[in-house]
Amino acid sequence: MNIFFSNSKDNRISIWSIGSNLSTGMEDGFEGDPQLLCEHKHDGDVLDLQFLDQDRIVTASSTGAVTIFRHHQNSQTISVSQLWARAHRYPCDNAPCTGVVCSSPEIVTVGEDGRIVVFRADQEGVVRVIENADSSTIHAVTYLRTTEILTVNSIGQLKLWDFRQQSNSPSQILSLSGDRVPLHCVDRHPNQQHIVATGGQDGMLCVWDVRQGNTPFSLMEAHTAEMWEVHFHPTNPDHLFTCSEDGSLLHWETSSHSDMPSFLQGGRNSSMVSRSAMAPAGGKQPLISAWLSGDSSKGRLETTHMLPSQTLSVNSLDVLGPCLVCGTDGEAIFVNRQVPV
Repeated sequence: MNIFFSNSKDNRISIWSIGSNLSTGMEDGFEGDPQLLCEHKHDGDVLDLQFLDQDRIVTASSTGAVTIFRHHQNSQTISVSQLWARAHRYPCDNAPCTGVVCSSPEIVTVGEDGRIVVFRADQEGVVRVIENADSSTIHAVTYLRTTEILTVNSIGQLKLWDFRQQSNSPSQILSLSGDRVPLHCVDRHPNQQHIVATGGQDGMLCVWDVRQGNTPFSLMEAHTAEMWEVHFHPTNPDHLFTCSEDGSLLHWETSSHSDMPSFLQGGRNSSMVSRSAMAPAGGKQPLISAWLSGDSSKGRLETTHMLPSQTLSVNSLDVLGPCLVCGTDGEAIFVNRQVPV
């Protein structure tokens, strides 16, 4: 049995099971209804949540609080393990905590107040605070390496922070050229940590090489509205997933057509063309770079719409092994167990 966490509009966090006994209830590999195991009241809206370990999750709240919840599997209950109230705040009010990333026992959060806060699950106090990390809202955070994190903000910047340095300034700043389009999400390639993907208000998928230059390597027209999440597959990073306010959930892959699972042969769309596409010598058809290198051996970059009938915003997604879970504005949860691994 696999489990996942979710949050709802009535400020509750819930734990669901997606056991192997579920029957297929939808087309395109999406399963029937997950089974609710337990739930717990949450103070404020959940703006982000991440697993800390097998039994604990960390939530980021609109109240500025950061909370560790523990799942007791024997009794199927949830309890509060640790709470940092007002971790993010303005001088006279709370500031929403907008993002969290975990590398147990370390927890890093970011907020609308432009602060970066570091906690440890085994300590009650705060480990470190970067007070003026940003003059604008920090929307998301992820680890680049063990001691380095990446943040994205509302003026189109991607910032690298090295916690080995005592300085409260980023070690590197990358930004979108032209208009300062807010970036909402970020993820890094699990094997090649210099490769980073971001998405933002204009629906563009940006791929960056943090080793070279301060602008994206490529920009791809992905969605027609805000992109809310971007995730590389954790064990097969030739596959990437994005979701958007426009109601779409896209699967991106750099493998050739013949290598793809049969369930993805329908609904494919090769119109998503990278602006960094390179035409090989000999006048052959241009080939899309495999994320960064321009390596044509992996074939064209293809996209698949995984929710063809969805119209409400797809707000979140997560993927592990063959299982993809996403949630929508209609409080619907979709589970796909045919993701390539």
